[in-house]
Amino acid sequence: MKKTVEDCQAIIDAASKNNVFLSIGYRLQHEPNNQKVIEYTRNKTYGEIQEVKTGAGYNGRHGEGNWRRSAELGGGALYDMGVYPVNAARYATQMEPIRVRGRQWSERSDMYNEVDEFSEFEMEFPGGVIAKGETAFGKSSNYLEVTASKGWYRLRPFQIYSGVRGETSDGTQLPADPKHQQARQMDNDALAIKEGNAPIAPGEDGLKDIRIIQAIMESSKKDGSWIEL
Repeated sequence: MKKTVEDCQAIIDAASKNNVFLSIGYRLQHEPNNQKVIEYTRNKTYGEIQEVKTGAGYNGRHGEGNWRRSAELGGGALYDMGVYPVNAARYATQMEPIRVRGRQWSERSDMYNEVDEFSEFEMEFPGGVIAKGETAFGKSSNYLEVTASKGWYRLRPFQIYSGVRGETSDGTQLPADPKHQQARQMDNDALAIKEGNAPIAPGEDGLKDIRIIQAIMESSKKDGSWIEL
C-alpha cells in the first residue's frame, strides 16, 4: 500500500474525508481457492488452526536502476513479495498476530546492498498459533499450508496470476480456476461500489500488513527478537 503505517493511514483518512471508495489490490482474496482456505478456517472444516506455513519468492536478478534494489523506492524481497505470505497468514488464520520476529539478509550484496534479498519471519497469533513465512529474490517459493487439529489444507502454487490449485487431507482437490482473478477483483469492487458495500480488501487491510512488515524489519535489526504488535 505504502512504505509506512503513517502513509497508509494518511491514504485511509483522505479517502474517508472525501467519501472515496478505497480497496487494496489483493487479487488473491478474490481467487476461489484462496477463498476456499478462508472458508475452511471460518467453518473449522478441519478443526482448530494449529500452524501455517507460507512462502512467495522467485529466483532472479534485477538490473541497475530497478526499483526493487532501492530502499528509497520500497525495494527488497519483503516489500515486493513478502506481502503475499504476510497477508495470506492473516486470512488463512482469520486472526491478527500479536507479535512477530524475522531475519533479513542478502547473498548477492553487489546487487542488493540497500535491501533484503531474503526474508524469513514468524507471526504469533492468539492461542499460540504460529505462522512461518519466507520470501526472496534468490529462491523460488509459492505455497500456503494450513495444519489444523483434524487435518490440513494447502495451495501449491498459491499466488500466481492463474493456475492456483491445492488439496486437503481428506483427498479433496482444489483445481485451478479458469477465470481471471484480477477480473474477479474488478467485478467485486465494482459491485461493492454499486451496492454501497465494504470491499473485500479495504484500506485497513493494507495498513495492517505494513505494520507487520515494518515490525519484521525492526526485528531483523534487533537480531530476530520478538516485536509486540
